[in-house]
Amino acid sequence: MTSYQEPIFDVAQLAHVEILSPKLEQSVEFFTRFLGMEVTARSEKSVYLRAYEDFYQNTLIITESHQEGVGHVAWRATSPQALERRVTEIEKTGLGKGWIDGDIGHGKAYQFTNPDGHLMEILWDVDYYHVEEEQRSKLLNRPSKRPDRGVPVRRLDHINLMTSNPGADTDFMLDNLGFRLREQIQDNGHVLGSWISVSNLVHEIAYMQEPNGVKGKLHHLCYWYGIPQNLYDVADLLKDHDIKIEVPPNKHGVSQAFCMYVIEPGGNRIELFGDAGYIITDPAWKPVIWEMKDVPGNGDTWIGTEFPQSWWTQGTPLTAVESTEVVKS
Repeated sequence: MTSYQEPIFDVAQLAHVEILSPKLEQSVEFFTRFLGMEVTARSEKSVYLRAYEDFYQNTLIITESHQEGVGHVAWRATSPQALERRVTEIEKTGLGKGWIDGDIGHGKAYQFTNPDGHLMEILWDVDYYHVEEEQRSKLLNRPSKRPDRGVPVRRLDHINLMTSNPGADTDFMLDNLGFRLREQIQDNGHVLGSWISVSNLVHEIAYMQEPNGVKGKLHHLCYWYGIPQNLYDVADLLKDHDIKIEVPPNKHGVSQAFCMYVIEPGGNRIELFGDAGYIITDPAWKPVIWEMKDVPGNGDTWIGTEFPQSWWTQGTPLTAVESTEVVKS
């Protein structure tokens, strides 16, 4: 019998993401006015938000900062015991930073970094969204009514991080947190991009190559619609209000998801998903490995316009582009 590595089921999902913005109120307005998200709390420098089908008190934190980028990424464990097991393994890597008491929306969490320096945390205790009676949906399986403003996103989907070493960051997540490799782009054995998940989604997190080896960048944060028509609706709305659309409604080759990309006022790239692409239910899934030469279209375009060079070369915080070579990942 062929040996089979037992999966680790200790991480359940992407719980929330903190992004940094030099234009805090303009960023908050973007997510609330155009994407229909709700502010659930404020602190001195941070605003906490959720989409209408997010069950937790918040899935997005926007923190005022002198530059744009990612603050931290939070994962929820599958149990208190799973949390302790993962902390034990993370501590062995030397990348652990220690426990924090918690934040608005969750209890104690263990903070660590990936090899590239992106700050992450893993937690168990969360606060669920408490809906006021007038905002309660008649759908008992929906935590609140569909908002009546903008084109409302439904839930947090995934995050994509730019890294100086996608292969090392991928292996860290697989070996220490139990993520599974779903798809990957390579160039003669060198990893250019990875799509990994702990669920049946193609990815809750992706890593892509930062072309100049700069560490710790955000490529994009993604929220989910589930209906492709919503992308055309929100594109129409954003265009009329001078929000930059970097990639109009399009379809990925990797993941097959219907997508678009916009730049929120703080400077961060936001992806909007019109569907889930495909889901993975096979427990023995074999990762799809693309050679760069075989990736559809201009790097990842299956149906739609070619992605601009900025999509391949720029993450946040913005840094000088030292090379004009497009690294497609």
